Amino acid sequence: MSPRSHPMRLLVVGATGSIGRLVVEEALAKGDAVRALVRSLARARQLPSEVERVVGDLTRPETLSAAVDGVEAVVFTHGAERVDKVGTEAVDYGGVHNVLAALAPREVRIALMTTIGVTNRTGSYNRRTEAHDWKRRSEHLVRASGLPYTIVRPGWFDYNDADQHRLVLLQGDVRQAGDPSDGVVARRQIAEVLIASLSSEAADRKTFELVAEHGPAPDEFDALFAPLDADPPGALDAVHDADNMPLSDEPARFMDALATISGQRSARYAGQ
Repeated sequence: MSPRSHPMRLLVVGATGSIGRLVVEEALAKGDAVRALVRSLARARQLPSEVERVVGDLTRPETLSAAVDGVEAVVFTHGAERVDKVGTEAVDYGGVHNVLAALAPREVRIALMTTIGVTNRTGSYNRRTEAHDWKRRSEHLVRASGLPYTIVRPGWFDYNDADQHRLVLLQGDVRQAGDPSDGVVARRQIAEVLIASLSSEAADRKTFELVAEHGPAPDEFDALFAPLDADPPGALDAVHDADNMPLSDEPARFMDALATISGQRSARYAGQ
């Protein structure tokens, strides 16, 4: 990939994970200055030497100020090691909430990775872990923040065939079998799309499922982003998503967080 015409200083959350490491590589190839949020320096030993490492804990908001200081964009690729109701709330959702809170009142670009099938609330996986619900609440906070964003919901990682790299962007989250029949995509291409979205006006306020079909990889991404429908201004759900998560049923702790992040948005606009 060619360098950016205007390099960015960006923070990668989840930089030592299987997608995050590729996001770091892709950003560096674009000429970006990359900062990695890590829980310990030991976990970051395999990152390229030019990456700035900042120690912080996603579950402890008081540790995140240095990580967000001076950045122009944040890419979220993190995920809980413990996939259950506690872990997904604390990390998958809580990490997004805490970084957004630490960012105020900065204006940055957001790229958030969640998952295909995130609106499926009735499947056994979500009933057991609530992972979909908490990831979806993290999407809600990003939309409520008023920051420019792209939300990517990838299919199953690296289940694609060797010739399966033609990217297809879907909306409405209707593929909910809970297995690779929902769609597959290479980890490397997920990273490419996340980084490409940061500098694409065509990707702003877009939420989509990302899968690959048989065929060659795209040469550029604006043509993929442009036909998508943007999320409605002020909406918490993505355009075309099922309306199956009413605020009246949401837990009080989420409603408090939503009010805080929405308040930051109002303060940001008032200061312009």
